[in-house]
Amino acid sequence: MSKFKLQKRVLLIEPGYKVKYPPLGLMKISTYHKLRGDEVFFFKGKNAAIRDQKWDVIYITTLFTFQWKTTVDTIDFYRRNKSNSVVKVGGILASLLPEDLERETGIRPHIGLWDKIDRLTPDYSLVSGTYSYYTNNASFAYMTKGCPNRCSFCAVHKLEPNFIDYIPLKNQIDQNKKDLILLDNNVLASKEFSVIVDEIIDNGYQKGAMFGKAHRYVDFNQGIDARLLDEEKMALLSKLAIKPLRIAFDSIKLQKTYIEKIHLAKQYGIKHISNYILFNHTDTPEDFYERLRINIELNEELGINIFSFPMKYMPLNSKDRKYAGPNWTHTQLRGIQCILHATHGVVGPRKPFFKKAFGRDAGEFKYIIEQPEELIFHRERMESYF
Repeated sequence: MSKFKLQKRVLLIEPGYKVKYPPLGLMKISTYHKLRGDEVFFFKGKNAAIRDQKWDVIYITTLFTFQWKTTVDTIDFYRRNKSNSVVKVGGILASLLPEDLERETGIRPHIGLWDKIDRLTPDYSLVSGTYSYYTNNASFAYMTKGCPNRCSFCAVHKLEPNFIDYIPLKNQIDQNKKDLILLDNNVLASKEFSVIVDEIIDNGYQKGAMFGKAHRYVDFNQGIDARLLDEEKMALLSKLAIKPLRIAFDSIKLQKTYIEKIHLAKQYGIKHISNYILFNHTDTPEDFYERLRINIELNEELGINIFSFPMKYMPLNSKDRKYAGPNWTHTQLRGIQCILHATHGVVGPRKPFFKKAFGRDAGEFKYIIEQPEELIFHRERMESYF
């Protein structure tokens, strides 16, 4: 009697929260099961008709801890499937709050990386055509893992505790995608950084590279560490089709280093820069404003374009977005949210708009963000009040 393997039916679920990027972990799980000959289906959100089909296993991904309610609701929903399918849960929230999640749902989640799938090529076909993500025309990859820093505001040392200097790029990307998004958490910490750059170039992402009639771009999406950025590494970065160059400016204490590295980027012909600005941690409203102002001044001085992305700090175990740091009030944080709502979360390079939106100095900025929402949203009509 010949032996044969029964095909499994596999359901992959992403909770219905709003995200820019597709679920990379589920895309790799899809590749794993398709290589085994299994049937794979992906759905975002909750659907009873899909849930109650016959599935051999249901995988549910998780992301940020402040998406707790949506995530738990989704897990509970699919746990009630009529065919009593096996439900597996993993991802960032699951790894940071495993005991809480098990108490709430009865499911013991997978913690950390799943080594069996981590090096597989993501199944890009899983999300194409059905769901619109911000980066549908890009490949995703890691060329390193982890970060040697153990910053108090960051979860990387918990999720990826061991730093890996180099992971080959070739098997991770889809050459039919125009751009390359690298999700490394601290690529400059790698001793193999020159090898990494050479491999990116070998795969067609050198400066000036084209994809048909369009320019290709490389994006170190998690940002690079200004403290590790020297002239040799900047010269290597300048060989890539990098746009934008993302640099973190998490503390006003990094001001001198940060300004030096922006000047160095301009020296090597990199003019499009994106900037992560952490706030609501140990900073104050005044130094948050100052970091934004420094970028505006650098834009004007150097003739470059720095787009700042303020990132509100949340504790690693926070189940909502209500936390206010020691130097902030809920009113001030709501005020910033009102301003960023009008700018779609981005602080652009134009000084007149910056002064109008954030104030002419730190004192005026604090005054603006402490006003009622109506006044912040409709300042043009209420100038006499101000």
